[in-house]
Amino acid sequence: MNQIWIRNGLVWTGGDEPRVLSGGVLCQNGIIEAVGPDSELSKTTQGAEVIDAGGRLITPGFINAHMHLYSTFARGLPPKGLPPENFVEILEQLWWPLDRVLTLENLEPSAEVALLDALRAGVTTIIDHHASNGAIEGSLDVLARAAAKFGLRLSTCYEVSDRDGQEKMTAGIRENLRFARAAKDDPMLAAMFGLHASFTLSDDTLGACATAGRENDLPFHVHVAEAAPDAEDARRRGYEGALTRLHTRGVITGKSLAIHCVRTSPEEWKLLKKAGAYAIHNPQSNMNNAVGTAPVKEMIAAGLRVGIGTDGMEADVREELRAAFLLGHHLTGDPRTMWAEVDSLLRTNRHIASGLFGTRLGELKKGAAADVVVYNYRPPTAFEPGNFLGHLLFGFCRSPARDVVVAGRTRLLSGQPVDIDTAEVAARAQEEARKLWNRF
Repeated sequence: MNQIWIRNGLVWTGGDEPRVLSGGVLCQNGIIEAVGPDSELSKTTQGAEVIDAGGRLITPGFINAHMHLYSTFARGLPPKGLPPENFVEILEQLWWPLDRVLTLENLEPSAEVALLDALRAGVTTIIDHHASNGAIEGSLDVLARAAAKFGLRLSTCYEVSDRDGQEKMTAGIRENLRFARAAKDDPMLAAMFGLHASFTLSDDTLGACATAGRENDLPFHVHVAEAAPDAEDARRRGYEGALTRLHTRGVITGKSLAIHCVRTSPEEWKLLKKAGAYAIHNPQSNMNNAVGTAPVKEMIAAGLRVGIGTDGMEADVREELRAAFLLGHHLTGDPRTMWAEVDSLLRTNRHIASGLFGTRLGELKKGAAADVVVYNYRPPTAFEPGNFLGHLLFGFCRSPARDVVVAGRTRLLSGQPVDIDTAEVAARAQEEARKLWNRF
């Protein structure tokens, strides 16, 4: 019997009816056995591994609903020629050339840096979207091995696109399906079917992807109307917008993720809602690329399920939640807004991940997955269920995780990753990044 008892903390349970209590969490065989006062938990913890939180905050692990693990090596990469002036130039001058020169040897250290950042932030589940047109076959396995090394939950997929021709497009489809078969029996992995965006996908390709996804029961993970060119391309093809085209072509299905949705309309939101799919907000990436931002407040008010991801900008989704909150204030000019919306983003991420992995994630309750974080944060003021967001957005969003348990295994202890040489991770990343930059 594998027991871990995280004790002597201030517990925020999360979930639909969150509670705050003094005590701890008892994990057994990867599942939460009990949450409550230490005096009660101590009765059934003989022989358990004990983590003393020392009065610190204990929460469920956070979930990142859209990430690009391969993007790490773009950090500090000098642009070639003049800096890109718009979104398409950013793709053409940075991201697409980068993914064409990535190798399988580059992918693992790139992912490891981001996974280490996630672990230190208390992010225990990552929904990734991958592209490496220079090394497609087996690329998702490399990411899965890296996630297993750090002990984190990973959903990933390959970005199918027509931008590099028929052969690469077909290889992308094969990689999605191959990985889905390989990940099927691993509870720490979940497969989706990746697509780039409407404007880089032909009707024939969308049809092939829709058929493959449907036949293999895979939800889709696709960028949607991130910038004006995607929406304009769809309109030239006779559709109201990119979301309408993707829905019509069969790749917006139940549990699918429509990433960004910056240039979408209320009529298109109805299609997303009817399909049972999710929109994913990425505020920092949208601001960085100067493409605008999704009208999150209006989307949620219309009944859409909107989650949040980092889009490779960083691994810490707490930073993204803070950005969404502040950006919402800036856009509306109303400081009363975004409290309920940020809470909704958190809840939606929990529902997305729980559906993908087939287990209850993002909450500390009996029967949920034992993904538990102790933050190096002792609340300086009253901490209650109703003011959790105040502490998150103005307090512990900048506090590192001290201890992290994922699926009942301790992966970070006293701030140090378990069985991971962080100096080796950094050194290997620098070596592989240098090789990549020389090819860029």
